[in-house]
Amino acid sequence: MEITTAMVKELREATGAGVLDCRKALETTGGDFEAAVAYLREKGLAEAAKKVDRTAREGVIEAYIHHGSRVGVILELNCETDFVARTEQFRALAHDLALHIAFANPRYLSRDRVPPEVVEEERRIYRTQALEEGKPENVVDRIVQGKLEKFYQSVCLLEQAFIKDEDRTVEQVLKEHTALLGENIVVRRFARYELGESL
Repeated sequence: MEITTAMVKELREATGAGVLDCRKALETTGGDFEAAVAYLREKGLAEAAKKVDRTAREGVIEAYIHHGSRVGVILELNCETDFVARTEQFRALAHDLALHIAFANPRYLSRDRVPPEVVEEERRIYRTQALEEGKPENVVDRIVQGKLEKFYQSVCLLEQAFIKDEDRTVEQVLKEHTALLGENIVVRRFARYELGESL
């Protein structure tokens, strides 16, 4: 049976597992959706979602200075225990996320942290652009919503495509590490500095 992108997407949305894991699960189970969910549960990937409500107060502060000392990032990555915080996988994840922030320059952690006035201004700009391009009124709202989604994907860290694997978002990478390490892992906060930029 051919495994389609739509099948992978559906399984991904249901379990929170990565694209490659979902494809492998579907291939292993011959395209059987329920069996693929069970397969992912056995692998621990689908369990990551259950850990989200657990408190993460341990972790690391990761500092990254890009070559040439023109860009710097400070990131707080949290987990539940200091045991996990000391693991090589957790520290590598913190470093990769700081590297991602230096490169991708997110402005906000997630879409719920984007100030409402910023969203409204973006919405206004997209609406004006669509109307000036002569788009029919009945499709303008869909166009605006589509552009807003792209805006969130470009400025929100959790929604950005991960620089080391653009098939996954940063949020999916965090979920996969939650499954791998068995603890809730969250980005608490970050700051990015670029030489000469205005505050």
